[in-house]
Amino acid sequence: MVGTNKTFKRCGCRNQQGKRLEQNCPQLPERGHGSWYFQCSAPNLYGRSERIRRGGFVSQAAARAAREDCLADSAARRTGDGWTVERWLRHWLDTRTRIRPTTRLHYTRDVELVLIPHLGHYRLSELDGPLLRAVFAEIAQTTNSKGKPQSASALSHLRTTLRAALNLAVREELIDGNPARHIEIAGYRRPHAQVWTEGRVEHWELTGEHPAVAVWTAAQLAAFLEANVEDSLFAFWWLAALRGLRRGELCGLRWAAVDLDRGMLVVERQRTTAGYTVVEGEPKTAAGRRAVALDKHTVAILRAHRSRQLAHRDKRHGNGQVCIDSGYVFTRKDGEPINPSYATTRFRKLTNRAGLPPVRLHDLRHGAASLAHEAGADLKTLQDLLGHSSIVVTADTYTSVLPDSQRRCADATAALVLAAARHTRKRIKEKASKNRPTGRAEKETPSGKRPTGKKRSRRSRSRRNPFRHGK
Repeated sequence: MVGTNKTFKRCGCRNQQGKRLEQNCPQLPERGHGSWYFQCSAPNLYGRSERIRRGGFVSQAAARAAREDCLADSAARRTGDGWTVERWLRHWLDTRTRIRPTTRLHYTRDVELVLIPHLGHYRLSELDGPLLRAVFAEIAQTTNSKGKPQSASALSHLRTTLRAALNLAVREELIDGNPARHIEIAGYRRPHAQVWTEGRVEHWELTGEHPAVAVWTAAQLAAFLEANVEDSLFAFWWLAALRGLRRGELCGLRWAAVDLDRGMLVVERQRTTAGYTVVEGEPKTAAGRRAVALDKHTVAILRAHRSRQLAHRDKRHGNGQVCIDSGYVFTRKDGEPINPSYATTRFRKLTNRAGLPPVRLHDLRHGAASLAHEAGADLKTLQDLLGHSSIVVTADTYTSVLPDSQRRCADATAALVLAAARHTRKRIKEKASKNRPTGRAEKETPSGKRPTGKKRSRRSRSRRNPFRHGK
Protein backbone atom coordinates (compact mmCIF):
# COMPACT_ATOMS: atom_id res chain seq x y z
CA MET A 1 0.00 0.00 0.00
CA VAL A 2 1.31 3.40 -0.97
CA GLY A 3 1.75 5.79 1.93
CA THR A 4 -0.12 9.07 2.43
CA ASN A 5 0.94 12.10 0.36
CA LYS A 6 3.06 10.07 -2.07
CA THR A 7 3.69 10.01 -5.79
CA PHE A 8 4.21 6.72 -7.61
CA LYS A 9 4.32 5.24 -11.08
CA ARG A 10 2.35 2.31 -12.48
CA CYS A 11 1.23 0.90 -15.79
CA GLY A 12 -1.48 -1.28 -17.20
CA CYS A 13 0.63 -4.28 -18.18
CA ARG A 14 -0.64 -7.76 -17.17
CA ASN A 15 1.01 -11.12 -16.50
CA GLN A 16 0.12 -14.46 -18.10
CA GLN A 17 -2.80 -14.89 -15.68
CA GLY A 18 -4.20 -11.50 -16.72
CA LYS A 19 -3.42 -9.77 -13.45
CA ARG A 20 -2.28 -6.16 -13.63
CA LEU A 21 1.42 -5.68 -12.81
CA GLU A 22 1.01 -2.01 -11.85
CA GLN A 23 4.15 -1.07 -9.83
CA ASN A 24 5.80 -4.45 -10.34
CA CYS A 25 6.21 -4.09 -14.08
CA PRO A 26 9.94 -4.45 -15.05
CA GLN A 27 9.55 -1.81 -17.76
CA LEU A 28 8.52 0.97 -15.34
CA PRO A 29 12.02 2.51 -15.13
CA GLU A 30 11.90 3.11 -18.87
CA ARG A 31 10.99 6.62 -19.97
CA GLY A 32 7.49 6.90 -21.38
CA HIS A 33 6.28 3.60 -19.92
CA GLY A 34 3.35 3.94 -17.52
CA SER A 35 2.12 7.11 -15.88
CA TRP A 36 2.52 8.92 -12.59
CA TYR A 37 -0.07 9.06 -9.77
CA PHE A 38 -0.39 10.82 -6.48
CA GLN A 39 -2.20 9.95 -3.29
CA CYS A 40 -2.93 12.30 -0.40
CA SER A 41 -5.19 12.69 2.58
CA ALA A 42 -7.03 15.93 3.34
CA PRO A 43 -9.83 16.87 5.77
CA ASN A 44 -13.20 17.65 4.25
CA LEU A 45 -15.65 20.37 5.26
CA TYR A 46 -16.63 18.52 8.41
CA GLY A 47 -13.06 17.82 9.53
CA ARG A 48 -13.06 14.14 8.58
CA SER A 49 -10.02 12.84 6.69
CA GLU A 50 -10.62 11.74 3.09
CA ARG A 51 -8.18 9.91 0.80
CA ILE A 52 -7.66 11.36 -2.67
CA ARG A 53 -5.96 9.47 -5.53
CA ARG A 54 -5.51 10.75 -9.08
CA GLY A 55 -3.27 9.73 -11.98
CA GLY A 56 -2.42 9.92 -15.65
CA PHE A 57 0.43 12.44 -15.27
CA VAL A 58 3.38 12.24 -17.68
CA SER A 59 6.05 12.99 -15.06
CA GLN A 60 6.63 12.82 -11.37
CA ALA A 61 6.95 16.62 -11.23
CA ALA A 62 3.51 16.99 -12.80
CA ALA A 63 2.04 14.55 -10.26
CA ARG A 64 3.61 16.47 -7.38
CA ALA A 65 2.29 19.78 -8.69
CA ALA A 66 -1.19 18.32 -9.05
CA ARG A 67 -1.01 16.97 -5.50
CA GLU A 68 -0.10 20.40 -4.13
CA ASP A 69 -2.96 21.98 -6.08
CA CYS A 70 -5.35 19.38 -4.71
CA LEU A 71 -4.26 20.03 -1.13
CA ALA A 72 -4.59 23.76 -1.66
CA ASP A 73 -8.06 23.31 -3.14
CA SER A 74 -9.10 21.16 -0.20
CA ALA A 75 -7.90 23.84 2.18
CA ALA A 76 -9.76 26.50 0.18
CA ARG A 77 -12.97 24.51 0.38
CA ARG A 78 -12.62 24.64 4.13
CA THR A 79 -12.58 28.45 4.00
CA GLY A 80 -14.91 31.11 2.66
CA ASP A 81 -12.80 31.41 -0.50
CA GLY A 82 -13.78 27.94 -1.67
CA TRP A 83 -17.56 28.42 -1.50
CA THR A 84 -19.82 30.60 -3.59
CA VAL A 85 -22.99 31.82 -1.92
CA GLU A 86 -25.07 29.82 -4.40
CA ARG A 87 -23.26 26.59 -3.62
CA TRP A 88 -23.36 27.20 0.11
CA LEU A 89 -27.09 28.04 0.20
CA ARG A 90 -27.97 24.82 -1.60
CA HIS A 91 -25.61 22.86 0.64
CA TRP A 92 -27.27 24.45 3.67
CA LEU A 93 -30.73 23.46 2.43
CA ASP A 94 -29.60 19.88 1.83
CA THR A 95 -28.32 19.61 5.39
CA ARG A 96 -31.57 20.91 6.93
CA THR A 97 -33.13 17.47 7.34
CA ARG A 98 -35.10 18.13 10.52
CA ILE A 99 -37.06 21.25 9.55
CA ARG A 100 -40.79 21.19 8.84
CA PRO A 101 -42.03 20.99 5.22
CA THR A 102 -43.58 24.45 5.41
CA THR A 103 -40.33 25.93 6.71
CA ARG A 104 -38.38 24.20 3.95
CA LEU A 105 -40.78 25.60 1.36
CA HIS A 106 -40.29 29.16 2.62
CA TYR A 107 -36.52 28.75 2.80
CA THR A 108 -36.39 27.30 -0.72
CA ARG A 109 -38.44 30.17 -2.15
CA ASP A 110 -36.16 32.75 -0.55
CA VAL A 111 -33.01 30.97 -1.73
CA GLU A 112 -34.01 30.13 -5.29
CA LEU A 113 -36.09 33.17 -6.21
CA VAL A 114 -34.20 36.01 -4.50
CA LEU A 115 -30.96 35.23 -2.71
CA ILE A 116 -29.20 33.19 -5.41
CA PRO A 117 -30.08 35.61 -8.26
CA HIS A 118 -28.71 38.57 -6.27
CA LEU A 119 -25.92 37.01 -4.17
CA GLY A 120 -25.13 33.64 -5.70
CA HIS A 121 -22.01 34.69 -7.64
CA TYR A 122 -20.21 36.10 -4.56
CA ARG A 123 -17.80 34.09 -2.41
CA LEU A 124 -18.55 33.64 1.27
CA SER A 125 -15.34 35.49 2.11
CA GLU A 126 -16.53 38.50 0.08
CA LEU A 127 -19.68 39.05 2.12
CA ASP A 128 -19.66 41.98 4.52
CA GLY A 129 -22.10 44.47 5.95
CA PRO A 130 -21.88 47.19 3.27
CA LEU A 131 -22.22 44.65 0.44
CA LEU A 132 -25.29 42.99 1.95
CA ARG A 133 -26.93 46.33 2.72
CA ALA A 134 -26.42 47.41 -0.90
CA VAL A 135 -27.83 44.13 -2.23
CA PHE A 136 -30.87 44.30 0.04
CA ALA A 137 -31.45 47.87 -1.11
CA GLU A 138 -31.56 46.54 -4.69
CA ILE A 139 -33.95 43.75 -3.66
CA ALA A 140 -36.23 46.33 -2.02
CA GLN A 141 -36.64 48.02 -5.42
CA THR A 142 -37.92 44.84 -7.09
CA THR A 143 -41.44 43.43 -7.08
CA ASN A 144 -42.76 40.15 -5.73
CA SER A 145 -44.59 37.39 -7.60
CA LYS A 146 -47.82 39.42 -7.47
CA GLY A 147 -46.21 42.48 -9.06
CA LYS A 148 -46.24 44.47 -5.81
CA PRO A 149 -43.20 46.10 -4.15
CA GLN A 150 -41.28 44.00 -1.68
CA SER A 151 -42.76 44.48 1.77
CA ALA A 152 -40.71 45.06 4.90
CA SER A 153 -42.00 41.74 6.23
CA ALA A 154 -40.73 39.86 3.14
CA LEU A 155 -37.32 41.53 3.41
CA SER A 156 -37.16 40.62 7.08
CA HIS A 157 -37.89 36.99 6.20
CA LEU A 158 -35.11 37.07 3.58
CA ARG A 159 -32.70 38.37 6.20
CA THR A 160 -33.74 35.58 8.56
CA THR A 161 -33.11 32.94 5.88
CA LEU A 162 -29.70 34.35 4.94
CA ARG A 163 -28.69 34.73 8.56
CA ALA A 164 -29.60 31.12 9.32
CA ALA A 165 -27.54 29.90 6.38
CA LEU A 166 -24.51 31.99 7.32
CA ASN A 167 -24.74 30.90 10.95
CA LEU A 168 -23.83 27.40 9.77
CA ALA A 169 -20.84 28.81 7.89
CA VAL A 170 -19.70 30.48 11.12
CA ARG A 171 -20.06 27.25 13.06
CA GLU A 172 -18.05 25.41 10.40
CA GLU A 173 -15.38 28.16 10.69
CA LEU A 174 -15.62 29.12 7.03
CA ILE A 175 -16.16 32.76 7.99
CA ASP A 176 -15.34 34.61 11.18
CA GLY A 177 -18.68 36.33 11.75
CA ASN A 178 -22.16 36.57 10.29
CA PRO A 179 -22.39 39.70 8.12
CA ALA A 180 -26.18 39.34 7.83
CA ARG A 181 -26.53 40.75 11.32
CA HIS A 182 -25.60 44.17 9.91
CA ILE A 183 -28.63 44.26 7.59
CA GLU A 184 -31.26 46.77 8.65
CA ILE A 185 -34.82 46.58 7.31
CA ALA A 186 -36.35 50.05 7.16
CA GLY A 187 -39.95 50.35 8.24
CA TYR A 188 -40.35 46.84 9.57
CA ARG A 189 -42.46 46.48 12.68
CA ARG A 190 -44.05 43.35 13.97
CA PRO A 191 -47.80 43.77 13.38
CA HIS A 192 -50.03 43.96 16.43
CA ALA A 193 -53.75 43.34 16.43
CA GLN A 194 -56.02 46.38 16.17
CA VAL A 195 -59.56 46.25 17.53
CA TRP A 196 -62.40 47.07 15.14
CA THR A 197 -63.71 50.15 16.94
CA GLU A 198 -66.52 52.24 15.49
CA GLY A 199 -64.04 54.77 14.11
CA ARG A 200 -61.99 52.10 12.33
CA VAL A 201 -65.14 50.52 10.90
CA GLU A 202 -66.28 53.87 9.49
CA HIS A 203 -62.84 54.48 7.96
CA TRP A 204 -62.86 51.01 6.40
CA GLU A 205 -66.33 51.55 4.92
CA LEU A 206 -65.22 54.85 3.36
CA THR A 207 -61.74 53.92 2.10
CA GLY A 208 -61.53 50.11 2.14
CA GLU A 209 -58.33 50.30 4.20
CA HIS A 210 -57.98 47.92 7.12
CA PRO A 211 -55.26 46.86 9.59
CA ALA A 212 -52.99 43.95 8.69
CA VAL A 213 -54.05 42.18 11.89
CA ALA A 214 -57.49 43.00 13.25
CA VAL A 215 -59.67 41.73 16.09
CA TRP A 216 -63.45 41.73 16.40
CA THR A 217 -65.13 43.01 19.52
CA ALA A 218 -67.32 40.64 21.50
CA ALA A 219 -70.44 42.07 19.82
CA GLN A 220 -68.99 41.64 16.32
CA LEU A 221 -67.91 38.07 17.07
CA ALA A 222 -71.37 37.28 18.42
CA ALA A 223 -72.90 38.67 15.22
CA PHE A 224 -70.69 36.41 13.10
CA LEU A 225 -71.49 33.29 15.13
CA GLU A 226 -75.21 34.07 15.14
CA ALA A 227 -75.24 34.55 11.37
CA ASN A 228 -73.49 31.20 10.77
CA VAL A 229 -75.04 29.00 13.44
CA GLU A 230 -76.33 26.61 10.77
CA ASP A 231 -73.00 26.37 8.94
CA SER A 232 -71.45 22.90 8.82
CA LEU A 233 -68.22 24.32 10.29
CA PHE A 234 -69.90 26.32 13.06
CA ALA A 235 -68.04 24.30 15.71
CA PHE A 236 -64.79 25.08 13.85
CA TRP A 237 -65.39 28.84 14.09
CA TRP A 238 -66.50 28.52 17.73
CA LEU A 239 -63.34 26.69 18.83
CA ALA A 240 -61.09 29.09 16.93
CA ALA A 241 -62.81 32.18 18.34
CA LEU A 242 -63.28 31.11 21.96
CA ARG A 243 -60.57 28.51 22.60
CA GLY A 244 -57.86 30.00 20.35
CA LEU A 245 -57.00 26.83 18.40
CA ARG A 246 -54.92 27.23 15.25
CA ARG A 247 -56.26 26.35 11.83
CA GLY A 248 -53.92 23.38 11.49
CA GLU A 249 -54.82 22.13 14.97
CA LEU A 250 -58.53 22.21 14.17
CA CYS A 251 -58.07 20.50 10.80
CA GLY A 252 -56.02 17.74 12.45
CA LEU A 253 -58.31 17.30 15.45
CA ARG A 254 -59.69 13.75 15.89
CA TRP A 255 -62.62 12.57 17.97
CA ALA A 256 -60.23 10.27 19.82
CA ALA A 257 -58.58 13.37 21.30
CA VAL A 258 -61.91 14.88 22.45
CA ASP A 259 -63.44 13.88 25.79
CA LEU A 260 -66.87 15.50 25.96
CA ASP A 261 -67.77 13.85 29.26
CA ARG A 262 -64.82 15.45 31.02
CA GLY A 263 -64.98 18.65 28.94
CA MET A 264 -61.49 18.48 27.46
CA LEU A 265 -59.65 18.04 24.18
CA VAL A 266 -55.96 17.35 23.53
CA VAL A 267 -54.03 19.04 20.73
CA GLU A 268 -51.64 16.37 19.43
CA ARG A 269 -51.80 16.63 15.62
CA GLN A 270 -52.05 19.37 13.01
CA ARG A 271 -52.68 19.53 9.27
CA THR A 272 -50.92 22.29 7.36
CA THR A 273 -50.21 23.10 3.73
CA ALA A 274 -46.82 23.34 2.05
CA GLY A 275 -47.70 24.83 -1.30
CA TYR A 276 -50.44 22.57 -2.67
CA THR A 277 -49.47 19.63 -0.49
CA VAL A 278 -51.23 18.88 2.79
CA VAL A 279 -48.82 17.83 5.54
CA GLU A 280 -49.91 16.29 8.84
CA GLY A 281 -47.68 15.87 11.85
CA GLU A 282 -47.08 16.76 15.47
CA PRO A 283 -47.26 20.34 16.78
CA LYS A 284 -44.32 22.58 16.02
CA THR A 285 -43.18 22.86 19.63
CA ALA A 286 -43.57 20.83 22.79
CA ALA A 287 -45.79 23.55 24.24
CA GLY A 288 -48.13 23.16 21.27
CA ARG A 289 -49.08 19.68 22.50
CA ARG A 290 -51.53 20.62 25.23
CA ALA A 291 -54.90 19.94 26.85
CA VAL A 292 -57.67 22.52 26.33
CA ALA A 293 -60.57 22.78 28.76
CA LEU A 294 -64.09 23.04 27.30
CA ASP A 295 -67.01 24.86 28.88
CA LYS A 296 -70.52 23.41 28.86
CA HIS A 297 -71.60 25.52 25.86
CA THR A 298 -68.65 24.28 23.78
CA VAL A 299 -69.38 20.68 24.81
CA ALA A 300 -73.01 21.08 23.69
CA ILE A 301 -71.90 22.52 20.34
CA LEU A 302 -69.50 19.63 19.75
CA ARG A 303 -72.15 17.06 20.68
CA ALA A 304 -74.54 18.62 18.17
CA HIS A 305 -71.78 18.66 15.55
CA ARG A 306 -71.06 14.96 16.13
CA SER A 307 -74.77 14.08 15.85
CA ARG A 308 -75.08 15.92 12.53
CA GLN A 309 -71.89 14.24 11.28
CA LEU A 310 -73.22 10.75 12.07
CA ALA A 311 -76.64 11.54 10.58
CA HIS A 312 -74.98 12.76 7.39
CA ARG A 313 -72.90 9.58 7.18
CA ASP A 314 -75.96 7.36 7.59
CA LYS A 315 -77.85 9.36 4.96
CA ARG A 316 -75.07 8.95 2.40
CA HIS A 317 -74.82 5.24 3.13
CA GLY A 318 -78.59 4.94 2.62
CA ASN A 319 -78.27 6.65 -0.77
CA GLY A 320 -75.44 4.34 -1.80
CA GLN A 321 -72.83 7.10 -1.60
CA VAL A 322 -69.37 6.79 -0.14
CA CYS A 323 -68.76 8.28 3.32
CA ILE A 324 -65.85 6.96 5.33
CA ASP A 325 -65.40 7.29 9.08
CA SER A 326 -61.97 8.96 9.10
CA GLY A 327 -62.17 9.89 12.76
CA TYR A 328 -61.59 13.60 12.16
CA VAL A 329 -63.84 16.16 13.81
CA PHE A 330 -64.14 18.38 10.73
CA THR A 331 -64.62 16.53 7.46
CA ARG A 332 -65.86 16.89 3.92
CA LYS A 333 -69.06 15.31 2.66
CA ASP A 334 -67.25 12.03 1.91
CA GLY A 335 -65.78 11.85 5.42
CA GLU A 336 -62.24 12.85 4.49
CA PRO A 337 -60.61 15.62 6.58
CA ILE A 338 -61.00 19.13 5.21
CA ASN A 339 -58.17 20.98 3.50
CA PRO A 340 -56.80 23.83 5.64
CA SER A 341 -57.00 26.17 2.66
CA TYR A 342 -60.73 25.42 2.34
CA ALA A 343 -61.29 26.59 5.91
CA THR A 344 -59.58 29.91 5.13
CA THR A 345 -61.60 30.45 1.97
CA ARG A 346 -64.85 29.49 3.67
CA PHE A 347 -64.25 31.84 6.56
CA ARG A 348 -63.57 34.76 4.21
CA LYS A 349 -66.84 34.17 2.35
CA LEU A 350 -68.89 33.95 5.55
CA THR A 351 -67.32 37.17 6.86
CA ASN A 352 -68.21 39.05 3.68
CA ARG A 353 -71.72 37.60 3.73
CA ALA A 354 -72.25 38.77 7.31
CA GLY A 355 -71.18 42.32 6.39
CA LEU A 356 -68.54 42.44 9.12
CA PRO A 357 -65.15 44.18 8.92
CA PRO A 358 -62.50 41.80 7.57
CA VAL A 359 -60.33 39.67 9.81
CA ARG A 360 -58.17 36.67 8.99
CA LEU A 361 -59.00 33.20 10.26
CA HIS A 362 -55.84 33.35 12.40
CA ASP A 363 -57.06 36.65 13.85
CA LEU A 364 -59.79 34.73 15.68
CA ARG A 365 -56.91 33.37 17.77
CA HIS A 366 -55.84 36.93 18.63
CA GLY A 367 -59.43 37.70 19.54
CA ALA A 368 -59.72 34.61 21.75
CA ALA A 369 -56.65 35.72 23.73
CA SER A 370 -57.95 39.28 24.06
CA LEU A 371 -61.44 38.21 25.14
CA ALA A 372 -60.09 35.73 27.66
CA HIS A 373 -57.75 38.40 29.05
CA GLU A 374 -60.66 40.82 29.34
CA ALA A 375 -62.70 38.14 31.12
CA GLY A 376 -60.02 37.91 33.80
CA ALA A 377 -57.57 35.23 32.60
CA ASP A 378 -53.96 35.89 33.55
CA LEU A 379 -51.07 35.64 31.10
CA LYS A 380 -49.94 32.23 32.33
CA THR A 381 -53.39 30.78 31.70
CA LEU A 382 -53.41 32.36 28.24
CA GLN A 383 -49.96 30.92 27.50
CA ASP A 384 -51.17 27.41 28.34
CA LEU A 385 -54.39 27.90 26.38
CA LEU A 386 -52.64 29.09 23.22
CA GLY A 387 -49.71 26.67 23.46
CA HIS A 388 -46.90 29.24 23.53
CA SER A 389 -43.42 28.25 24.64
CA SER A 390 -42.80 31.79 25.95
CA ILE A 391 -45.09 34.06 27.91
CA VAL A 392 -43.46 37.03 26.16
CA VAL A 393 -45.11 36.02 22.87
CA THR A 394 -48.46 35.84 24.62
CA ALA A 395 -48.06 39.26 26.19
CA ASP A 396 -46.64 41.09 23.17
CA THR A 397 -48.58 39.61 20.28
CA TYR A 398 -51.82 37.94 21.25
CA THR A 399 -53.39 40.20 23.88
CA SER A 400 -54.87 43.31 22.30
CA VAL A 401 -56.53 45.56 24.86
CA LEU A 402 -60.24 45.82 24.04
CA PRO A 403 -62.17 49.10 24.55
CA ASP A 404 -64.11 47.93 27.62
CA SER A 405 -60.93 46.74 29.29
CA GLN A 406 -59.26 50.07 28.51
CA ARG A 407 -62.23 51.94 29.95
CA ARG A 408 -62.13 49.97 33.17
CA CYS A 409 -58.40 50.60 33.43
CA ALA A 410 -58.92 54.33 32.83
CA ASP A 411 -61.69 54.52 35.45
CA ALA A 412 -59.56 52.66 38.00
CA THR A 413 -56.59 54.96 37.33
CA ALA A 414 -58.71 58.09 37.66
CA ALA A 415 -60.29 56.80 40.88
CA LEU A 416 -56.84 56.10 42.32
CA VAL A 417 -55.63 59.63 41.55
CA LEU A 418 -58.80 61.26 42.89
CA ALA A 419 -58.60 59.22 46.11
CA ALA A 420 -54.98 60.29 46.56
CA ALA A 421 -55.99 63.92 45.97
CA ARG A 422 -58.76 63.71 48.58
CA HIS A 423 -56.36 62.17 51.07
CA THR A 424 -53.81 64.93 50.41
CA ARG A 425 -56.41 67.71 50.89
CA LYS A 426 -57.54 66.13 54.15
CA ARG A 427 -53.98 66.00 55.50
CA ILE A 428 -53.38 69.65 54.55
CA LYS A 429 -56.58 70.69 56.29
CA GLU A 430 -55.68 68.77 59.45
CA LYS A 431 -52.17 70.22 59.53
CA ALA A 432 -53.48 73.77 59.05
CA SER A 433 -55.92 73.38 61.92
CA LYS A 434 -53.13 72.28 64.26
CA ASN A 435 -51.02 75.35 63.44
CA ARG A 436 -53.75 77.84 64.38
CA PRO A 437 -53.34 79.71 67.80
CA THR A 438 -55.81 78.61 70.47
CA GLY A 439 -58.28 80.95 72.34
CA ARG A 440 -56.52 80.44 75.69
CA ALA A 441 -53.28 81.93 74.39
CA GLU A 442 -55.16 85.04 73.32
CA LYS A 443 -56.71 85.54 76.79
CA GLU A 444 -53.34 85.33 78.51
CA THR A 445 -52.06 88.39 76.60
CA PRO A 446 -51.85 91.41 79.02
CA SER A 447 -52.97 94.01 76.56
CA GLY A 448 -55.77 91.85 75.25
CA LYS A 449 -54.26 92.05 71.85
CA ARG A 450 -52.87 89.20 69.75
CA PRO A 451 -49.08 89.22 69.93
CA THR A 452 -47.52 90.39 66.74
CA GLY A 453 -44.24 88.57 67.22
CA LYS A 454 -42.25 91.56 65.97
CA LYS A 455 -40.45 92.32 69.27
CA ARG A 456 -38.46 89.54 70.79
CA SER A 457 -35.60 89.68 73.23
CA ARG A 458 -32.10 89.01 72.03
CA ARG A 459 -31.93 86.04 74.32
CA SER A 460 -35.05 84.44 72.84
CA ARG A 461 -33.81 85.06 69.31
CA SER A 462 -30.52 83.41 70.20
CA ARG A 463 -32.28 80.40 71.56
CA ARG A 464 -34.35 80.05 68.41
CA ASN A 465 -31.32 80.14 66.14
CA PRO A 466 -28.14 78.88 67.83
CA PHE A 467 -26.12 79.45 64.68
CA ARG A 468 -26.46 83.21 64.75
CA HIS A 469 -23.56 85.41 65.95
CA GLY A 470 -21.08 82.63 65.50
CA LYS A 471 -22.58 80.29 68.07
